[in-house]
Amino acid sequence: MHKKAGLLLLLLLVATYSFAQTTYLPLGSDDYLLLDRLETRSGRLSDSLSLNNKAESRKEAVNFLEMISAKDSTDKTRYSTIDIYNMRQMLSENGEWAHSDDAFIKSKHPLFKTFYRTPYDMVSIRRKDLFLAINPILSVMNTSENNSPVIKGTSTNLMYNNHNMEIRACIGKKLGVYINYNENSEQLPSYFYDYTVKPGNRLGLPGAAYALLPKNRSSAFGYINSTGYIDFAAVKEKVNVTFGSGKFFIGDGTTSLFLTDFSSNMPFLRLRARIWRINYETIYLELTEQFKRDKDTNYPHKFATIHSISYNAARWLNLGFYEAVVFDRPNAYELSYLNPVILINSVNSFNGRGDKSLLGFYGKIIAARHFQLYGQFMLNEFKSSEFFSNKGWYGNKWGIQAGAKYFDAFGIRNLDLQAEMNAVRPYSYTAQDTLANYTNYNQPLADPLGAGFIKTVGIIRYQPLRNVTITAKVMNYTHGVDTGNANLGNDIFKPYVTAPKGSNTYGVKLINGPENKVSSLNINLSYQARRNLFIDIGAIYRKSTTAANGYPNGSTLGYNYGDLSTRLIYFGLRLNAPRRDYSTF
Repeated sequence: MHKKAGLLLLLLLVATYSFAQTTYLPLGSDDYLLLDRLETRSGRLSDSLSLNNKAESRKEAVNFLEMISAKDSTDKTRYSTIDIYNMRQMLSENGEWAHSDDAFIKSKHPLFKTFYRTPYDMVSIRRKDLFLAINPILSVMNTSENNSPVIKGTSTNLMYNNHNMEIRACIGKKLGVYINYNENSEQLPSYFYDYTVKPGNRLGLPGAAYALLPKNRSSAFGYINSTGYIDFAAVKEKVNVTFGSGKFFIGDGTTSLFLTDFSSNMPFLRLRARIWRINYETIYLELTEQFKRDKDTNYPHKFATIHSISYNAARWLNLGFYEAVVFDRPNAYELSYLNPVILINSVNSFNGRGDKSLLGFYGKIIAARHFQLYGQFMLNEFKSSEFFSNKGWYGNKWGIQAGAKYFDAFGIRNLDLQAEMNAVRPYSYTAQDTLANYTNYNQPLADPLGAGFIKTVGIIRYQPLRNVTITAKVMNYTHGVDTGNANLGNDIFKPYVTAPKGSNTYGVKLINGPENKVSSLNINLSYQARRNLFIDIGAIYRKSTTAANGYPNGSTLGYNYGDLSTRLIYFGLRLNAPRRDYSTF
């Protein structure tokens, strides 16, 4: 406790003598889709952005938008009128970083001449030494669920309710502050409930931390999700330090084999350096160990140190390297893992081999101002003799991602396509015990499927009008299933030391054990009634089939009822909030 207090005091003292702070675009924001699209359509990678290391700073986003606005916004062959409109709106919404006050769009009719003086912020104060924005958060969605066969206890109408407040501030050009506090009440679709409430009372609600377990599957989960941090520049325009609680996402795809925002918020300290064409990050995390929900108690914690570095090797090529280590120490952070220098895995020989280490490579290519190719390769354990022997050694733990994006596809303005494939070998992300596995709060830190799967995703996004966006998402995956007490490598919460030994050490396939196959289609229409106020209408069809037509309780997937077809139709209203997505798995 004293160490944490001392660290916070040190950060505040440093902030007093620093400058050029910032705040960050929230994960899940459509702004990332816009920045990604504009960067590719510009024909060159921006040294101001690092979109494969999110969250991205508002300041750097504004610098990028101002740069392309000055150079290319009049080029109608690159950007449509809708692109220019979206750029203008995003610049105004983050106008505290614009170099001209003209960037702010003023409301024609402020409410009581006090509220919404800009279309974005309910309350906004702009002074020489202070910028403050306060906004309400609201997301209400009603979902009608129909299952075949009918699952006993399932509610037909599901309600999701999220509300509260967001505050962001820049104080004296020295300190950036962000607070997002929201309360949630949520009834889950059947397959989401089965993923959340695993056999053995292991509760892990996607994206949330502590949740009140409902009396039955038709009742609502209650939980609080809060994000907050302070940010300051330790070295002018070069190195930023951020301390708080939140999430991160590393990669360019729909998911990541390194780090996603799927699990709950976590305490962190982030060091970010942006020099020349290089973006370098170190993230220190406090995670919650695997646990069984029993009674209210203090859950044990573990820790992680993450390094990533990306380099714009050419105007069209970005290359990156990632490494992470997860470790468990009794109420203390391992001092050797505080080292901010990359290649921390060399320290493992000093600490022993009980800690969980990952290595990875990632990259991105843009071509012809329309195409983006991206990918990741994750390596958990490597023995060259076994890796190339083709014998299926269980210790071959790796994952691969390959994806492509096509902007303004087939010459149709604001029609964007994306295709992606992800595959992860069994036993990846597991550890020799249940403490150091690659998880947080009973949820994977990477892809929600864990390990032992192959997945393909296709997405169509079309913005025919300024305030109308149509999205279609198709997903297919095959996931191996651990039945009963068998450890076939698909459940990352099981220690790999419990894997079958002897002759079963070899012959492990990508899909190990019985197969669960899932196909889903999600179609969504979003209408923006005013900035950040959306009306959503959509439908999800999901079909799950199993090789043996049903597995006993205790499988990887939770309580499995055999082949299941689910149809969801939803209608929602949201203000300053991302849409709750039930098509992630």
